[in-house]
Amino acid sequence: MTVEERAKIFAPFAALKGYEEAITAKQKIIVPRIELSEEAKEYLDLQLGKIERLLRKGKHPIVTVVFFQKDKVNNEGEYIQFTGMVAKINRTSRILQIVEKRLQLDDIYNIESEDLD
Repeated sequence: MTVEERAKIFAPFAALKGYEEAITAKQKIIVPRIELSEEAKEYLDLQLGKIERLLRKGKHPIVTVVFFQKDKVNNEGEYIQFTGMVAKINRTSRILQIVEKRLQLDDIYNIESEDLD
């Protein structure tokens, strides 16, 4: 028996194609986008300023961000919590990069970190 034939024996088998994707999609809670209050916007701006100061000092804080991810079908979506190390922030293009994930600043709902206190 060749190596390729032998490998087929141990290949994963999905009896129901698309089942895992359907389950994942069913677990999503689709909600409308929340409009932030002026106080919340000021708080986020303050947190982003703290992140910028830490980045200028050569420190990369670990933050937990809650952001809105728009659904492809309609204007609703889901809020996702993501934790990671901030790589960079660009206020001009309005992007916060956490590790490899690039988030639009307008999509951010909340930012928390022990380094920002």
